[in-house]
Order: sequence, then structure tokens, then C-alpha cells
Amino acid sequence: MIGNLKPLEIVLIIAVILLLFGAKKLPDMARSLGKSARILKSEAKAMKKDDAEPAAPTTETVADQTPPQSTAARTIQAAPGDVTSSRPVSEAKPTTQS
Repeated sequence: MIGNLKPLEIVLIIAVILLLFGAKKLPDMARSLGKSARILKSEAKAMKKDDAEPAAPTTETVADQTPPQSTAARTIQAAPGDVTSSRPVSEAKPTTQS
């Protein structure tokens, strides 16, 4: 579909985008889109890494029903060049809906 666009149509699309968003906001939008892509990529890598690790076999008994408590939070590292987006990730808590 994009391969069928003529040069005049591409220029017209770019002009409309500039009119809608303005020349000042486009660099900020591109920067935030790049940050979002880096965060998504690092999250996907972390999920693949978590899935690749084999689960340790557990031998729980009926008497030991207390869940293991981990106090250390897992931190997802930022992509190279983006040191501001690394953040701690907490475990998901179940929510109840009324």
C-alpha cells in the first residue's frame, strides 16, 4: 500500500501532519515514540528471559502453606542511551471488581 504512493501524495501527507501537529511538537512526539519503543523492547526481553528460566521443582507439603516472601524488587534495565527509564517492577496484585 505504501509502495503505491506517488511523491506528490507523500509531500501532501507530510504537509497535513505538519499543519495538524506543528513543527515544534513533532520532534517531541518522535522522541517519546522512540522511548516507548525502547521500553517495549526491554520489557519484551525481560519477559522472554523470565520465560526461559526453568521453574524450580517445589515439594510443598500441606503444613507449609505460607507463600514465599521476596522483599527484593526486580529492576528492568533501560536500553543503551536511555538511563532515565529504568524502574523497579513490582509483582502484580490481584484486583477485585465490584
